[in-house]
Amino acid sequence: MFYIAAYVFVVALILIDLFRDHELSGWWKAVWVVFLIFVPFLTALVYLIARGGGMAARANARHARVAEDDSYRPTASSSPSQDIAQAKALLDAGTITQGEFEALKSKALGNQYFGA
Repeated sequence: MFYIAAYVFVVALILIDLFRDHELSGWWKAVWVVFLIFVPFLTALVYLIARGGGMAARANARHARVAEDDSYRPTASSSPSQDIAQAKALLDAGTITQGEFEALKSKALGNQYFGA
């Protein structure tokens, strides 16, 4: 039972890697999938030998892109009055509505009392 679960896990990783690879054409992806269906064990072994090193590189590249996307995080202001002043400027510019201003204001005031 363990070997079946391990094999299913490897096939799932291969399929994920196939569709993550943007350099491989759709036809080659289809060929790999067809061989995974009809000659599964041998195809999985050949795939891991032939493209195993690229699997790690593609996974690392994906994690690097996710890290880049997460690198922008708005910083917290030093005071609630500063937050309210920025929200008021946005309201005066017409960027946000009165309701949004009230929500930002209550959030800024709530952060003052709850330490969040």
